[in-house]
Amino acid sequence: MGRNTRKRRSSMANKAIAASAALALGGGGLIWANFYASAHESKNSSQNQTKAAAAQVATISCPDVGQKLTNVPGGARSGVDRELANLDKQITEAYARLASTRQAQTNDAGFVQNAIVGPLKEKRAATIDRIRINIQRAGGQVQDLSPLAACTTQGAQTNAGGGQNGGQQNGGQQNNGGQQNGGQNNGGQQNGGGQNGGQQGNGGQGGNGPTAADFVDITKAPRNAQLGVGANGLAANGNGGSRGTFTTSCGTNGNDNHNTDNVIVAPGVTNGAHHLHDYVGNQNNDAFASDQELAAAGTSCQNQGDKSSYFWPVLRVQDGSQDFDQNNDGGGKEGNVGKILQPAQAQLKFVGNKRGKVVAMPTALRIITGDAKAFVNGNANANVNWSCTGFENKVQLEDKYPICPQGSQVVRTTNFQSCWDGQNIDSANHRTHVAFVQANGTCANGFKAIPQLQVRLVYNVPAPKIQNGQVVNPYAVDSFPENLHKPITDHNDFINFFSQNTMNKMVNCINTGKRCK
Repeated sequence: MGRNTRKRRSSMANKAIAASAALALGGGGLIWANFYASAHESKNSSQNQTKAAAAQVATISCPDVGQKLTNVPGGARSGVDRELANLDKQITEAYARLASTRQAQTNDAGFVQNAIVGPLKEKRAATIDRIRINIQRAGGQVQDLSPLAACTTQGAQTNAGGGQNGGQQNGGQQNNGGQQNGGQNNGGQQNGGGQNGGQQGNGGQGGNGPTAADFVDITKAPRNAQLGVGANGLAANGNGGSRGTFTTSCGTNGNDNHNTDNVIVAPGVTNGAHHLHDYVGNQNNDAFASDQELAAAGTSCQNQGDKSSYFWPVLRVQDGSQDFDQNNDGGGKEGNVGKILQPAQAQLKFVGNKRGKVVAMPTALRIITGDAKAFVNGNANANVNWSCTGFENKVQLEDKYPICPQGSQVVRTTNFQSCWDGQNIDSANHRTHVAFVQANGTCANGFKAIPQLQVRLVYNVPAPKIQNGQVVNPYAVDSFPENLHKPITDHNDFINFFSQNTMNKMVNCINTGKRCK
């Protein structure tokens, strides 16, 4: 396993450290200082206006170069992947500098542009040029990517996608419960009236989120739809077509199999994800695992014919405690702090297609769903469903974490893409070889219907509270640090390593309407 791998937690790592709700832990955790203009200071003061403006610059938003690369020759893939990982590293380093220089920003209105964003553009331009050279040397053609070098800054409550979420506006203007943040009820609590949704700084134990505006009391949220009715994440199965199911039981990562790699997006790059993943199923998944090694690995699945890899960002409760990775890359050093929560349940189910039969997935097929960078990328690839037990058929949230009532558990549900191009196990941007079904249930562009993976993760989470505009003991998914632990960034990953016999059994069960395990 990779160098960021974690197996069993030590008892020392689980000990809580006394902390106030607004603290940022030491030991390498990012610290977010507050420099909002004080209430007693004159609103006409240019100095105060500079302070307020600086305080509202919460993160860095850079164009996602990888999503523009849809046709990279095979001979250039490894080099391009390494350079894309370099772009991610550059952004996280720039974000860390942004978060640690708040005083300088209040004293110099041009500091962010001159000392952070400008140098970042120069580094990105050089890296993007190396991507161009890699592709052209391999005989490929590439569009002019130089305009993608420039980055911008944005506030904590700005949603770069500007999209809608169940009829409610993102960007911290309205929450999914139909209540306004920053002075109106949010989960039955008053958010106050301060800046940034009532929460000073950028919130969170690690200093980079979440904030009070990221939560909603699910009992106050309106019924918005059945599960998976958004533009992405459509449930593929229905009353017609192939109605069977195949369920595989692979545990809840009780052996603490973790690392901060992503062998799909950043193969060969340690800490390519910049956040920690839970792994179930295949036990050899790290940045350096070859298909041969994955095929020969052990599995946590009860059915030994399933050596597939299922992985997702860990969920943490920011209760002031530290976990094993407090001083590690991808952990506390990048703002991913707090106690890691093991799912109470991890349900992995494959379903059919409402319009017809499904075909077998090819070995080593890779699917990523959702977007770990959705807060700065926009919602085009977001695929998120947050809810609570007892509310799943009533409310599904995309850009809010639910505050569940007593006795109810937090639920993360993901419906994967279920149409395949019939040829490729991956694509240059890791998306175009698979697709979601159309609204009528069919696959477009000659794609073939494959079994749809549906992942349902259930957690026992102490309910956070909103007090005086701040969230106390919040929970959040791990994220790239500049994405501020926003709920819209939740995502899920899958690599198919079912044996051919087990895959054939799955397809037969689904196509004949059976319920199999």
